[in-house]
Amino acid sequence: HNPSGPDALHDLPAKTREQVLMERRHNKVDKEGPKPFGHVDIHKLDGGVVPPKVVHVHPYFLDEKPVTNKEFGLFVRATHHETEAEKYGWSFVLASFLTNSSMLEDAETDPEAEHWVTVDGAYWRMPEGPNSSYKFRENHPVVHVSHRDAAEYCTWRGKRLPGEREYEAAARAGHWGPTNRTLYSWGDSQEWDDASKHANLWGRGKFPFENHGEDGWRGTSPVKHYPPNALGFYDMSGNVWEWMRGGKHKARIVRGGSYVDSLDGSFNHAATLGARATLHGTTTTGNVGFRCAKAPKKRTEYHWVYHDEQVQGRLAVEDQYGKQDHVPQRGWEDRDQFKNDDGERIKKKVVKRREVRSNESRRR
Repeated sequence: HNPSGPDALHDLPAKTREQVLMERRHNKVDKEGPKPFGHVDIHKLDGGVVPPKVVHVHPYFLDEKPVTNKEFGLFVRATHHETEAEKYGWSFVLASFLTNSSMLEDAETDPEAEHWVTVDGAYWRMPEGPNSSYKFRENHPVVHVSHRDAAEYCTWRGKRLPGEREYEAAARAGHWGPTNRTLYSWGDSQEWDDASKHANLWGRGKFPFENHGEDGWRGTSPVKHYPPNALGFYDMSGNVWEWMRGGKHKARIVRGGSYVDSLDGSFNHAATLGARATLHGTTTTGNVGFRCAKAPKKRTEYHWVYHDEQVQGRLAVEDQYGKQDHVPQRGWEDRDQFKNDDGERIKKKVVKRREVRSNESRRR
């Protein structure tokens, strides 16, 4: 038997022991270079970790739809809130949505997204700048809101922004396992005829000036225009990106994709269930909105039970005259260990802890 040759038990290659140990201790360096600590492979379309990572999400409530212009208007009138787009005096608008083509020549653009133009006076009431209005779009998602604006609204409602894991759990609607995981809410089909029935995306036209509106909308669409997913949530893919809680101020997280995204990622992002991007916390654009989440109220109840009788049961011994004497079973503690000041045996109480969560409406 050759110890360095192929072995039925270990199936080692025909190399010396020293060569095998050397390869195990000094792995070959990846051609792309060393990976930083915490590096994970990202799916090209889905945007998630490869292989998928299973995580636990605590119970939570999530709004069934993004916050609309009408709802945000109630907040502004009640609190006199000034959005950051109003404070700075400008916001980003898609180049093909400008009310005047001459604005494209003089305005500044985003260096990382040249099709987004800074427009003075653009904010949530005037999404495309002066001479535009949100009227007749009251049921569309509110846009031109920063991360702080979204968080302020959620706080006013007694809620908060959703976490990434919470959002993805709701978006996948049960399709998160290794066998039923899908790219889109409608399955894995990348045919535009199928996608146009379920999400507001750019379409077949060339971005950013050719949008044929095959799905009926060139920009945002009403929040309940497309059918909900299996859990009853609307617009989890497409329409507008949505702010998430967490991240850093210079890299706040948005999920879901928007109406400027494509199916296959040929331009902008691929609007899959794992679509993810980061923006500066003060960024306000015409394709970023939000929805709110809420953790259920928890009440801890304590139930007291007697240690031995209800846990171990009782044992009765009957004599020849029919008299029953209750004696403890083996392993009981009450008889010898728990006595009051008068020497009488008492029963030990044991706490049973239980958490009860509120049963508020799951979708608001």
